[in-house]
Amino acid sequence: MYLQSLQKLCLIALLLPGLSWAGQVYVSNEKDDTVSVIDLDSLEVVDTWLVGDRPRGIILSKDQKYLYICASESDTIQILDRATGQIVGELPSGEDPEQFILHPNGDWLYAANEDDALLTVIDIPGRKVITQIDVGLEPEGVGISPDGNTLIVTSETSNMAHWIDTRTNENIHNSLVDARPRDAKFTADGKQLWVSAEIGGTVSVFDANSREEIKKIHFSPKGVHADKVQPVGIRLTENGKYAFVALGPSNHVAIVDQQTLEVLDYLLVGRRVWQITMTPDEKMLFTTNGVSGDVSVIDVDRLKVIKSIKVGRFPWGVAIADE
Repeated sequence: MYLQSLQKLCLIALLLPGLSWAGQVYVSNEKDDTVSVIDLDSLEVVDTWLVGDRPRGIILSKDQKYLYICASESDTIQILDRATGQIVGELPSGEDPEQFILHPNGDWLYAANEDDALLTVIDIPGRKVITQIDVGLEPEGVGISPDGNTLIVTSETSNMAHWIDTRTNENIHNSLVDARPRDAKFTADGKQLWVSAEIGGTVSVFDANSREEIKKIHFSPKGVHADKVQPVGIRLTENGKYAFVALGPSNHVAIVDQQTLEVLDYLLVGRRVWQITMTPDEKMLFTTNGVSGDVSVIDVDRLKVIKSIKVGRFPWGVAIADE
């Protein structure tokens, strides 16, 4: 048994030369009401945890001890202890929380309430709602600037990105984007905001200071009908080199040059690619593929898909702990 385990580890080392990780990947499976735990060393599922109804958004606490999970149909945000895999508490979220984001201070959580056209601001230590902010219809994507002063909420039906001042909790500006905006991400320097539009088939890039659109990026993976090109999750490398965009039922991830804003290539992944995250060293990218029920692993240096990991039914959110 020891020899077999050693051989397996050696095989992984040969397949992935020069790469090493520590930690785990957490994937919310919205049809199974579970979270799959993937070990970053072996790239295998090592555990599955039962959680609330229809888990979608999933992020780590600032100290990485806990997972926060949007249990959408349970109308709550669950707190899961990573050490035990047990739910240890809940946060008031408003109805149908779908996506959320943590303030850099680690104490405030911002959750989009799709059914109520609201953004709920939550105090984590006090486990209470600070306020709720009116936004457009069917809010989903939530992004925050690196300094924590500006929050973005995308409203799917209103086709808007709402700019919220986190110091006053007021909506200070609304930007029109293409149909059904899904995700919002700031660049690491805070100078740009990227917003994906699922039905519009585009990503809008804004100057974060002027709030003016710099460019609208279009996608056309070879052999894919335009109707299937539906941008959703976005991930921007902190070194300013690449942007990765999940293109939904096209089953591709687009690679975009962050500097020129030009599409460089497309990678074929699983069916209905949804969300994306990356290891802290930016060596590995993980995508959740809802229809095929798996996670694709991408080697960022080689821009190559190296593995598919089977998880639960309809994987949605993904988060990585590096320790």
